[in-house]
Amino acid sequence: MDHAEHLSRPFPWRTATVVVGLVAAVELVALIGIGATHLAASLRTHATAVPAHAAKAAPRVHKHVFKVRALPAHPLRARAGVSVLVLNGNGINGAAGAEAVRLQSLGYGSSRSEDAPRHDYARSMVLYLPGYAKEARRLGHDARVRLIAPVDGMRKGQLKGSQLVVVLGGS
Repeated sequence: MDHAEHLSRPFPWRTATVVVGLVAAVELVALIGIGATHLAASLRTHATAVPAHAAKAAPRVHKHVFKVRALPAHPLRARAGVSVLVLNGNGINGAAGAEAVRLQSLGYGSSRSEDAPRHDYARSMVLYLPGYAKEARRLGHDARVRLIAPVDGMRKGQLKGSQLVVVLGGS
């Protein structure tokens, strides 16, 4: 190459490669040693088993305890305290009304029935407002509906004050 600088003596490439390789090997050994030290300390901390009778007497305190604030759990609301809107999404006349009457006979609060915007739902589903997931699972069990999901795509006015919605589909 015409633009390369010519050195007065050849560069010791082999020596440089060996030195760089040795430095990398020393760094690797140091990192493995540090990792093994931390692993051994962690295992010593967690490996000491406490017998069942000793655990009751003196609870063991861990150094690294991360406290995660649990979501506040509410008790399952009574069926009478939950309002259900039943939407006819399968096109069968009277299906939503019959289901609303059945849900009231099971003890659910006010159950209303209306036609869904569409009548081509393949599957029935239970929809719930935030905070009503437990009640939705119970309603799904009572109504023999497996698909349970949060309310999506409905405005508050469309819910008519209900916390749960049953959309009746083909199955």
